[in-house]
Amino acid sequence: MSNQPNPEADEPESSNDNPHILIIDDDVEVTESIRQALIASGYSVSVALDGNQGLAYTEAKSPDLLILDIMMPRRSGFLVLERLRQNDSTPIPVIMITGNEGSRHREYAEMLGVNDYINKPFTMDRLLNSISDLLNQ
Repeated sequence: MSNQPNPEADEPESSNDNPHILIIDDDVEVTESIRQALIASGYSVSVALDGNQGLAYTEAKSPDLLILDIMMPRRSGFLVLERLRQNDSTPIPVIMITGNEGSRHREYAEMLGVNDYINKPFTMDRLLNSISDLLNQ
């Protein structure tokens, strides 16, 4: 498989039994950085470049964890999270990443049930530690 993000968000980048993480973000540079770090850390990774694609993939494949941007075309991260929390009896852990610094966004994400909220820019260690903590709960 190529090193480019998978715009169809179909099969994971790795075919192992390691946790499967779906990145839902329209920023290709951010997505590619995260994807490379996750693969290097042994995770299986898929990418969706908008909220509708990410929601459809999540409902079909049930990844182990989502990394979700807020501001995206077609469906925002808030709408994706709201839909997932309404329909999921066993919630998938969600880390929301955003360039929005306002506390109002964080409060709304927490009200919807986000597991972690990380402001961009962030260190990859911060993200990897959060993923590890959430998957090991």
